[in-house]
Amino acid sequence: MPVDVPAAFVGLARTLRAAGVDASPDRLGATVEALTVLDASSRDDVYWAGRLSLCASPDDIERYDRVFAAVFDGVVPMPAAAVEPALRVVPPLGVPADADTEGDGPARHAAASRLEVLRRRDLADLDDADRATALALLTPLSLVGPTRRSRRTGPAPHGPVDRHRTLRRTLRAGGEPVPPASLRRRQRPRRVVVLVDVSGSMAPYADAFVRFAHATRRARGPRTEVFTLGTRLTRVTRELSYRDPALASAAVAAAVPDWSGGTRLGELMKAFLDGWGRRGMARGAIVVVLSDGWERGDAALLGAQLKQLRRLAYRIVWANPRAGRPGFAPLAAGMAAALPYVDDLVPGHSVDALVRLARTVVGRHA
Repeated sequence: MPVDVPAAFVGLARTLRAAGVDASPDRLGATVEALTVLDASSRDDVYWAGRLSLCASPDDIERYDRVFAAVFDGVVPMPAAAVEPALRVVPPLGVPADADTEGDGPARHAAASRLEVLRRRDLADLDDADRATALALLTPLSLVGPTRRSRRTGPAPHGPVDRHRTLRRTLRAGGEPVPPASLRRRQRPRRVVVLVDVSGSMAPYADAFVRFAHATRRARGPRTEVFTLGTRLTRVTRELSYRDPALASAAVAAAVPDWSGGTRLGELMKAFLDGWGRRGMARGAIVVVLSDGWERGDAALLGAQLKQLRRLAYRIVWANPRAGRPGFAPLAAGMAAALPYVDDLVPGHSVDALVRLARTVVGRHA
């Protein structure tokens, strides 16, 4: 499909609500979740993902069919007189309301091109409207994986002999010889701990980083913990449990008293290790730090805390929005002190950079 699916579904949901269909944010979230399993490039998969999650009654199906065709195909398969007066087709994000969206015209290509440009642009350079569009593109991020071996075992086609299951098979067979049952250690998802810098220097990126943390929380559930770093350390895991990313972001903003203030990364990293990290939260986890590395306190303290965290964590991934700029070098005192203990230093300045960060977190480098 030539349409940007996540962006188009936002327009689809708006149009369905205008047509009287209860396409709530929760239902839209279910659609996005379904598309992480289905083939988002297949029109049929996209159609059925939306129809099964956005339609609540048989009356909604006819309206859904018309709106889906209008948003994804650029045509309305009925005479205009048959469309309810309340129905107003909203084109995908980035297309002007009066643009010609029929067929493969220039408006559709312009919309796709604009979204691609937004994905690559530095979030600090966007106005409010473009920033809202860019944040919407972060909603379907998928962070399924990685896993670690558990102490518990389970059935397997090959491996060591499971004596108990083999004995039970033998008893059921009346003592006759049976193929031995095998077992292997089960796989458990690794915990992901996200530390989001919400200081003043990170103000242009903090909202996008919170959206990234929300997508991580939605994908991995209770195996995700999120903290903000400002003048104090704030645990916001509960606030990010809302399905709607806008509600989750609002809850985080209300819970964090030091948004766009100062930060002392070393002291806050020590507070995290003393309060949660050494007690097991960081042990074997993937720790994702979203910060520009500007340290107003003792940079040596930050280095010492990262060194201790490195002994506990499975991997430390640091996303720095400054790393996406030409000629970047980790010269900031905090970044330089932390760098020896970081496994991956990646950019975090744009939507595409955050998508690559997600792939790095799950072990698929791009």
